[in-house]
Parts: sequence; structure tokens; C-alpha cells
Amino acid sequence: MRSIAVTFRLTALAVGWVAALALGRAEITLAPLFRDGAVVQRDQPLPVWGWAAPGENLKITFHSQSVMTKAGEDGSWLAMLAPEPTAAQPAQLVVQGSETRRVDGILVGDVWLCSGQSNMEFRVSEVRNAEQEIAAATFPLIRHFKIPHLVAERPQRDCPGAWETCSPETVGAFTAVGFFFACEYQARTGVPIGLVNASWGGTFIEAWMSPPALAADPAAAAIQSRWKEFLATYPERVAAQEKATAKWTADAAAAKAAGKAFNRRKPVAAEGPGSRWMPSGIYHAMIAPLLRARFCGVLWYQGEANALRAAEYQTLFPGMIRQWRAELAAPELPFYFVQLANYGRVPEKTDQAWAFLRESQMAALALPRTGMAVTLDIGDATNIHPKNKQEVGRRLALVARHQLLGEKQEYSGPLFAAAQRDGTALRVTFTHADGLRLRNPAAQSFEVAGADRVFVPAEAKVAGDALIVSAASVPAPVAVRYAWRNAPDATLFNAAGLPAAPFRSDRW
Repeated sequence: MRSIAVTFRLTALAVGWVAALALGRAEITLAPLFRDGAVVQRDQPLPVWGWAAPGENLKITFHSQSVMTKAGEDGSWLAMLAPEPTAAQPAQLVVQGSETRRVDGILVGDVWLCSGQSNMEFRVSEVRNAEQEIAAATFPLIRHFKIPHLVAERPQRDCPGAWETCSPETVGAFTAVGFFFACEYQARTGVPIGLVNASWGGTFIEAWMSPPALAADPAAAAIQSRWKEFLATYPERVAAQEKATAKWTADAAAAKAAGKAFNRRKPVAAEGPGSRWMPSGIYHAMIAPLLRARFCGVLWYQGEANALRAAEYQTLFPGMIRQWRAELAAPELPFYFVQLANYGRVPEKTDQAWAFLRESQMAALALPRTGMAVTLDIGDATNIHPKNKQEVGRRLALVARHQLLGEKQEYSGPLFAAAQRDGTALRVTFTHADGLRLRNPAAQSFEVAGADRVFVPAEAKVAGDALIVSAASVPAPVAVRYAWRNAPDATLFNAAGLPAAPFRSDRW
């Protein structure tokens, strides 16, 4: 972990040093997303910003627009251009002052911020049928900007990165979820797509939130307390890691000397100061530099790391959405997320942490312009990184096509609405239930409970756009659950082939 902490400090120092050097030499610099090959957002005011010598007058030209601005006392400058229509022909952005800066190959289209943890970071090169997907990926109107893993104690103004144009040579490193979303969406709009990939595996949602957003959450005190305790135990964990590494090294040497195989993994460094787990740390370094940009929407795939704290997630997640929207000056910015897939190495009936997290994710649907892709049927019970990212991207695109393009096709699987007693059964109703159907009804994905709150496997039958759920051993059911496990069998779908989200009618 010492290397991570050093990297964190050096990164912060390097960014500050480069900025200071640029200002000292009166160089004109632009914000991180203004690099060759960029995609900028269409049909919205277009902010262009950067840094120069304090008081320097600047002229910004893009297409037929020219705007004058002046650098402030701190050297920062901002020019607000009028909205630009879609443009698939590359154009040049020119900033003129004491010197001239040019950014070439800029397209105007829809820019999507792709964020979250490892399943968003998961690359095209890792998906199923990767060779075929890569070979076919000649899409010059899809471009990708990857932000490297960075942590900071305070908001940063800049971050490294470069735009890559989609081709068989580059696409392997793209976010797979973002890429397959872009393929679906771009095929229907014809507009250029920019994917800004700010993702990092194994991260908690609180690392992606600003300090004010965290402070406003009911879980704030608990989060800060855990972080302080985590830092306090760092020396102890480093000592344990060094001891384990020494033993691993000795065992590896002994095995080699004896001519035996040695397959144990080397102990990983202990996380500590400057860790990806620091509350607000990733927000400061990877999100704050983007806050003046304009986006078409956000794609979010995260939650695995927070699964053991699902109750907190129920407020943290909507709070983060509200915060990002406020800071991006887009109160109804489309925000589409992936509900966690089926995963769990031990399919025990008490193993329900991911079920509760999925429920907490759904709380965000109460916010306007949100959407959820259910993936309960396309995960891998033995692999936390399922490889079918093609379908994940397609399902997110269904939401975008419905909300943003006005397409009338079904975009969601069935969502629980209500459960009412119907004799010795429960009648369960849903939204998005046209053509409700059951696959593999023997899988025992449904359960009911009586007043004793003991759930038992139940039988479900389709009745139009509803289900009748019952169990012979529970003559007076009061609650029903569906797919309430880490890795359940998805059995309930609608006519569009989209799976129902897991649900429970109780709050026990």
C-alpha cells in the first residue's frame, strides 16, 4: 500500500506542478476533455475552458463561432459557445492569445459519462466472442476517453487522458458496457458518440461523492468513522502483509528448490492513506475535472463493493445522482444504471446481501430521468465479472431510446407494483407486464410467508398481467418474495424477453 499512497501524493503534486509551470510560462492550456479527436455535446451550450496567464485576452473559435474571454487572476478562463448541431465531420477548435492552441478532429454528438467499478471498467477484449467483436469494430464515430485511476484529498481541475477513435486496433481497451451501448444507440441516431470512462474496480460509492453530498447523508458519520478506523489499523495491516509476503517468498523458494509447483498468489499490499476507498477521493480526482462539461447522460455500473451495506446505499445512490446533476448544472441529466447480476459462489438461502443491494438500487428510479437495466438472467454465479456485456449495453440503450428518442418499444422488465390476498394465494401485479411469462417455473424462485414470517417455496401461475402465488403449507400468505438471493434463477419475463427485477412485498 505504500506504493499506492506514494502514487496518490505524487499524482497530486504532479498535477499542481504542471499547472504552476504552465501558468509561470504563460502557456495556454485546455481542460482535459479538449484533446485531439474529442466529441463534444450537441444541442447544449458548449463550455470551453482552461488556463492561461492571469489577465490574458483569448479568442476561441469553433466552426462559425468566435468568442472572446479573459483569464482571471488565478489564470482560469471560460468561454461559453452557443449550442452546436450534430457534426460528423471533424472540426478544429482554436484558442488564440499570446500563443495559439489547436485541437483537431472534434466531432459534435452525444457524450456519455461511463462510471462505476470493475464491471464498467471491464474491457471489450474480455467479453464473450471478443475476437469477433473487435474485428468488426470499425466505428469512427464512436470515441473513448479513459481517465486513469486517481485519488486526491481536494478537487482537481485537470486529469490525464486521450481520445481514441473506435477501430479494431483500439476498441479492446474500451469500456465494454459503454461500447455496446454506443453501438446500439449510434445505430439509431447516426450521431457521433463520446464515451468518457471514469471507472475503477472495487470502489465504494462514497468514493465517488463530494464531501457536501456525503455530509448530507444519514450514513455520513458511519462512513467517516469506518475510514478513521481503517487508517488507524493501517500499520498493523502493513506488518501483517509484510510477514505474509516474507512467508510466501520463502515457500516459493522452497518449492522451486524441491522442483514442486507453487501456485499461491503473492499477498497484495495493504490499502491505506490515498486508497481508492477514501471517501470523496475518486470524486476529487476523476469527476471534479469534468464538472464544467456537458453530457447527454450517465451510465453507471456499481454496487458490488457496497453489498454488505445495502441500507446505506438506498440513500447514498440517489444522493450521488442529485449531486452530480447539480454540479453538472443538469437537474434532469439522464442517469441509467445496471442492477447487479446474479452472482454467489455459495447458493445458501441466507445469502441475500445482493438482493438487498438490488432493492436499494431501485430506489433511484423514484428520481426523474433514471432507468435501470436488470441483468439477473445474464450473470455468472461463479464470476463477479460476467462476460455478456453486449446484452447489458443493449438493455441500457433500450432505456435511452425510449426516454431520449421517443421510441415506443418496451424498455424494462416487470417491476413489482402490489400484492393482495386472493383466497389462499397472493395476487401480484406489475408494471411493464405485457405478455407476462414464466420460464422454468420449477426453479422455486418464488416464496411466500404467513404471519409467522417464515418463507417457503411457492408456486406461481400467470393470470394476464399478474401472478397468482401460493404454497400449500401457507394457507394465509401475507408476503411474497421473488429471486431474493445473491444468485437466483430468473424465471419471470415479459413479452420483450426482459427479466423482472427481484422484489419483496415485506419490509421485515
